[in-house]
Amino acid sequence: MNRLPRAAAIAIVAVILGSAFALGMAVNGPKQPAASPVPSVSSSIGSSPRPTTGAASASAPSGGPAASSSAPPADSPIADVPIVPVAQFRTAATGVGRADVQAALAGTGAWQGLEVVAGEADAVLSGLGVERPAGDPNLVLAPDAATLARDLAANRKRLGILRADAVGPSVRALGWGGRFLFGVGAVKSAADWGLTARLPQRSDTPVFDPAASWTLVAGGDIMLDRGVAQTLKIKGKGADFPFDGGTAEITGHCKDCSPLGWDLPYTRRTGNAGVVRALIHGADIAIANFENPAPDAFRYHTSGLRFSADPKLISGLADAGIDWVGLANNHIGDAGGIGILQTIANLREHGIRASGAGKNLAAARTPAILTAAGVKVAFLAYDTIRKDYGAGQNKAGSAQLTAKTVKADVAAARKGGAKVVIVFPHWGAEYDPTPFKGQQGLARAAIDAGADMVIGNHAHWAGAMEVYDGRPIWYALGNFVFDQTWSEPTMEGITLELTFHGPTLVQARMRPHIILDKAQPNFLDPAGDGRVVMGQIFDASKGLLPW
Repeated sequence: MNRLPRAAAIAIVAVILGSAFALGMAVNGPKQPAASPVPSVSSSIGSSPRPTTGAASASAPSGGPAASSSAPPADSPIADVPIVPVAQFRTAATGVGRADVQAALAGTGAWQGLEVVAGEADAVLSGLGVERPAGDPNLVLAPDAATLARDLAANRKRLGILRADAVGPSVRALGWGGRFLFGVGAVKSAADWGLTARLPQRSDTPVFDPAASWTLVAGGDIMLDRGVAQTLKIKGKGADFPFDGGTAEITGHCKDCSPLGWDLPYTRRTGNAGVVRALIHGADIAIANFENPAPDAFRYHTSGLRFSADPKLISGLADAGIDWVGLANNHIGDAGGIGILQTIANLREHGIRASGAGKNLAAARTPAILTAAGVKVAFLAYDTIRKDYGAGQNKAGSAQLTAKTVKADVAAARKGGAKVVIVFPHWGAEYDPTPFKGQQGLARAAIDAGADMVIGNHAHWAGAMEVYDGRPIWYALGNFVFDQTWSEPTMEGITLELTFHGPTLVQARMRPHIILDKAQPNFLDPAGDGRVVMGQIFDASKGLLPW
């Protein structure tokens, strides 16, 4: 699909983010063009090792850094190795500087101590430009990177420093001096990062190269009928409006103002228009759930639970930079089999790939394979809600999720050359953030089948996160572009920002948002009003999320 010229994209993002609250995004060039189908190659699950999460190996099954990352062999010469400030996974902090490190060591700042790997301490402190305190209890020495990550989870106000190749998703990598090594808008070279330490580096392994990283942004449910269509078409906001959002805050609540008895938030835009678009457009791959058919003969619905969208509104998704959508959901069949086929064709006309539904069962189960930074990424979408919309041998419909099906489909995706496989199910109970036993069983079956992660939807609330066998599961991202303004939980959701290094997930960030004007997500400050939806996620994740 067409992208902004690089210089224009950089200028726009710089203006947008210059005044934003600490969203942690830096200037980025344009997204790469949407990938085309990738031909099959000879690699398969049996011949290609399963990618790991983070720098982890068997020594760090929960997605943390591997202990060996900080214990290079004797034949390791000294090199300038990028180092990164890190904190616990749930932190709302986005960046630090030298003054924060000095305050942490002095015990006078927001951070209660600094933790580094013992064998790297002198070199790391030198790289940070600070002196090592003598006998200071605020300097904590860990035996290895994996221990440091676990310590941060247990000491949530402690700051840590890791070498870049030891960073995994169980910690949050922070910016340094306004620059970021991970995420959309990250620097593309170690020289641009500028924070290094003289450390041993394996002679058979190159120094961490930011250019090998790529990003994926995932949104939740998108529905372009009903109240959304009213905003975009009848009120004249236009197809691009949903992704023009900036930042917002909640200024109060109207008690019992919802027709369903909910307290509703009073909201205020706080500027930074376009920051949502910048995040989506800046990602190498951007995905979402398409919660309606978009047939040629669409019908606008003012209410009810049958949807069909004007296919002209798909241009808004394409302009924002969305590359792929999942079609396996409980509304994709609302316009019949012909509506499914026309939806796929209309998405294709706008350069958007899709999977999870098709002209027959084989087509519905076929993954879409996209490429980012040379890595082939497969997307498999499934529904569990409307079995009557399921595809058959000669019937258009959606792919239905079973343990047997996902095992076969993940294997086929690996055989087709995919190095990363993402399962995208539509499942669970609406308006409940906590997964039930059967849903959790399907999630774990997908991971057992070899999927690298699971990103789910349907609840219309942001739901629990789980780490199973070192792989992340998001049970529901919540609404992304939807008109359910009758409660705060249905107005809020999260946008995922994931960073991979090669085929390996190294960072995962959840950005809270609130939907305004029935159609437009705007980011909330995770340290402010975004704490409500983030707290909802973490409360639902008790016993599931060690990070």
